[in-house]
Amino acid sequence: MTGSPHHFPPPGAPLPEEPPGPGGPPPEAPAWGASAPPAPRLPVPGMLGAAHKPGAVPLRPLTLGNIYDGAFRIIRFNPKATVGAAVLVTAVAMLIPVVVSTVTAFTVGTGLGADGEVSDDAGTAEALGLLGSFGSLVLGIYAAQLGVIFVTGMVAHVTHAAAVGRRLTLAEAWAATYGKRWRLVGQAFLVGFAATFAILLLVAIVVVVAVVTEDVLVTVLLAIVLTLGSIPLLVWLWVKVVYLATPALMLEPIGVFGSFGRNWRLTAGQFWRTLGIGLLTLLMTGTAGYLLTLPVSVGGQIAGALVPEYVVLILVLTQAVSLVIQNAFVAPFTAAVTSLQYLDQRMRKEAYDVELMAEAGLIPR
Repeated sequence: MTGSPHHFPPPGAPLPEEPPGPGGPPPEAPAWGASAPPAPRLPVPGMLGAAHKPGAVPLRPLTLGNIYDGAFRIIRFNPKATVGAAVLVTAVAMLIPVVVSTVTAFTVGTGLGADGEVSDDAGTAEALGLLGSFGSLVLGIYAAQLGVIFVTGMVAHVTHAAAVGRRLTLAEAWAATYGKRWRLVGQAFLVGFAATFAILLLVAIVVVVAVVTEDVLVTVLLAIVLTLGSIPLLVWLWVKVVYLATPALMLEPIGVFGSFGRNWRLTAGQFWRTLGIGLLTLLMTGTAGYLLTLPVSVGGQIAGALVPEYVVLILVLTQAVSLVIQNAFVAPFTAAVTSLQYLDQRMRKEAYDVELMAEAGLIPR
């Protein structure tokens, strides 16, 4: 019982040392002239990796690796609001030409013979069937691109939510675009109209010069000079006016023209970096889209050779499946990268990371 911790020590034994604690003796003051030990620093949001990254990306200026890794994370953890949305709108749009071509192929036909050529006895009904198949295919492609425009707007909200650690469902992402959908369509229409107008203007200039001079060499040289000179200008305008306009329109209380001006301010001093990431993303998605749809294209060509009388239906089916596969990857990834570049520019120029930290609950508002 002598060694029991519950008994006092025997007489003459040294007293046990008191453990340091609140009841212990105060620490000795440092000698004169000696520096005091530094006070311990309390952790603040942003000092630790976990506090600095509540969601898909760290809340600080992003590197290229952060942007691409974040884009893949956003797609992986929000598949319905990204890939699912792109597949849904593309499949619904391409259902139109598939139905039209199927009905046409098995009723009036397209006027194609066993060799795949137009038969001599093809009548008006067959010609209308062939026109309907190709016309509905063009209509379906345009409808799919319209749907992708809405998906791009949804992904901007999904990306913003993912940056602060929230996950949006498909319904929530769609609801977040309320009030901006027609502005989104108007923005895309203005960009497409401006690009088409620029191309037609160049063609008109070349035609006028050809008519006035009647010199083939001068006309060809002028066409080459105008083309080579307009490409850098169009690329510069794309980066300075268009590239970040969609996430700006969706995430800020501004209009269509305000989004173009916002794009101009955000890319000031960041032209080459923005252009480099945009071109690299375009190259990556183009290569990936080609590789993903290559088996479908090869299979369609083989099927068309085996049953040439149904080559139009096979072509439409091939285009529909290829577009669904391509949009399922290209549209969400490109939109996520663009939205992350928008957040990156705001964090670099406007300390937007502080606002995102407050939204994520890391610091008080």
